[in-house]
Amino acid sequence: MDLRKLKTLIDLVQNSGISELEITEGEERIRIAKHFTAAPTTTVNMPVTATAPAPAAVAPAPTLAAEPIPAPVEGHVMKAPMVGTFYRASSPDASPFVEVGQTVKAGDTLCVIEAMKLMNEIEADISGVIKAIQVENGQAVEYGQPMFVIG
Repeated sequence: MDLRKLKTLIDLVQNSGISELEITEGEERIRIAKHFTAAPTTTVNMPVTATAPAPAAVAPAPTLAAEPIPAPVEGHVMKAPMVGTFYRASSPDASPFVEVGQTVKAGDTLCVIEAMKLMNEIEADISGVIKAIQVENGQAVEYGQPMFVIG
């Protein structure tokens, strides 16, 4: 299946009300599914007593230790053009295409995304310095997921 046709189908699912699309062309079969994440819920269990307790000072609720949220990195965000598996290098024993702090030119290869057993080289769309790599090697990426910040 043509990569442009695949991207068009992904856009169709993304922008429509459908949650899943499956297409078969000859021996090729593709299934695109949009998954929604549910909002986190919090449950509070309060003990129930049979007698009315005497009025008492309310103890403050225990607070969870909050992890510091890193400040967002400023720059152009390079997003995944397709769904697949993200690889920083062309092979497991090769050095990564780019590192944080490296200068790149528009058209330089940043990573490879494997989709349907095809290795797709993803190129920088602008020139600049790699400020952040937001995906781990071997991690699955979704269409439109931020991968790099170029400044």
